Amino acid sequence: MFADLSRVKLFVKPGATDMRKQQAGLSAVVQNIMQADPFTGSLYLFCNRKRNLLKILYWETNGFCVWQKRLEQGTFPWPKDEAEAREINTRQLRLLLEGLDIWRAHKRINYTEVA
Repeated sequence: MFADLSRVKLFVKPGATDMRKQQAGLSAVVQNIMQADPFTGSLYLFCNRKRNLLKILYWETNGFCVWQKRLEQGTFPWPKDEAEAREINTRQLRLLLEGLDIWRAHKRINYTEVA
């Protein structure tokens, strides 16, 4: 992947996506379903129904790029609906690609004083 992850936003499309779609079809999903602009350079993540195939779509200077990962065993944790989906950060992307469930992970607690 050549995108500078420190400068882009990462968006997850909840639910299953037809993985027969390539650049044009996935960019149409971004525009029509996610109501976003695929030309901003942001990364858009999609997963299939079996949750063993993940695709990332992004615009880079003069064309779309699609990155794909297929698991030989296991499944990706994936949000089922809009309530669970959200923008994620680079660290969460790395955890997701490793198969860790970022949607059900413990949330960080910041303490201000000890009682």
